[in-house]
Amino acid sequence: MATIAPERTAPSTAGIKVIDVDTHLSEPEDLWTSRAPARFKDRVPQIGEVNGVPSWIIDGNLAIGLGASASSVFHKDGRVSNGVEFTTWRNADVIAASYDVKARCELMDEARIHAQIIYPNVMGFGGQNTAGVDPELRLVSTQIYNDAMVELQEESGERLFPMAALPWWDIKAAVAEARRMHASGLRGININSDPHRHKDADGNPLPDLGCEYWNPLWEVCEELDLPINFHIGASEQSMDWLGTAGWPGLSANHRAGLAGSMMFIDNGRVIGNIIYSGMLDRFPKLKFVSVESGIGWIPFIMESIDYQFKSLINPSNLLHKPSEYFRRNFYGTFWFETRDLSHVIEQVGVDNCMFETDFPHIVCLHPAPLDYIDEGLAKLPQESRNKVMSTNAARVYKIPL
Repeated sequence: MATIAPERTAPSTAGIKVIDVDTHLSEPEDLWTSRAPARFKDRVPQIGEVNGVPSWIIDGNLAIGLGASASSVFHKDGRVSNGVEFTTWRNADVIAASYDVKARCELMDEARIHAQIIYPNVMGFGGQNTAGVDPELRLVSTQIYNDAMVELQEESGERLFPMAALPWWDIKAAVAEARRMHASGLRGININSDPHRHKDADGNPLPDLGCEYWNPLWEVCEELDLPINFHIGASEQSMDWLGTAGWPGLSANHRAGLAGSMMFIDNGRVIGNIIYSGMLDRFPKLKFVSVESGIGWIPFIMESIDYQFKSLINPSNLLHKPSEYFRRNFYGTFWFETRDLSHVIEQVGVDNCMFETDFPHIVCLHPAPLDYIDEGLAKLPQESRNKVMSTNAARVYKIPL
């Protein structure tokens, strides 16, 4: 699968070391079993069967992930998935760049992409898929994944940068894992946006992320300058591939399309809660990234949050106007948006926007990501293009250029 045709030059990004801040790994099917201690080998995530159908499972029989799918829309025979057809394709069916480091780097070279940020598939974008098993198994599975991601980053020659999964159901373990992964070279954390829908390791209800319970984690993130990433669909509340967003009379593909768009906007709910909670007055140096959510909705949501806050919250519990926290503490990511893209970036803030492709998922940019956005970026000054395509991400994730 070619990502960019030879005759395409994408002049708006010529000479820029492009950093793609949202891609996914089709986890090798032995990622966990090949690394698990003997007593966990039959319990960690692996391919099994559920009702006779191949599926990713954990703890012997609990289905996780999307069947046994590689979550890649690029078949090795050159086809691109027609709608949700890809959900039946396993790693053996898709292109090697979905799961293999060398092949991924070769594809990046072809697409003129310098580096990529990596997110998981199997355990959930926020690690929520393993919620039904005991804390010890969840922790082992999380640590095995993270250790494999350290290996992947090293194998890539520091071109692929996975975000560390956290055992967010145990605040002490989450802090320890954040420190461990930082010491191992990973550049950020990936976390469930709605842990209050779950219980902690002792079976007690977890508080929401704005509560002081989470202060030890935010202290570590400030100390180590670790960006906190909220990928769309990172919790049960926001994950809705085919569920409630679309009306029952719509086809599966129609419902999936509508659900995806609604998930983009749902990250505004997460951002608004973080701002309204006041936690950013306690931790003014935190960096949050809203991943795979687009940017066009951000100016409207920020203006709305400002207006509602002024109308309803008196006296204010915040030191600043709500939208001012976005400029200081948040980053948005764009990929499919072309309509007046340069103006939208300037509205959101050229220091707050970063480029992504979402490779190899159903809505990723293909076959020529830089060509696709070239016209949309053309009206931005060169310095601004450098920022949104490269240097903002290099600063957030400490990626050498």
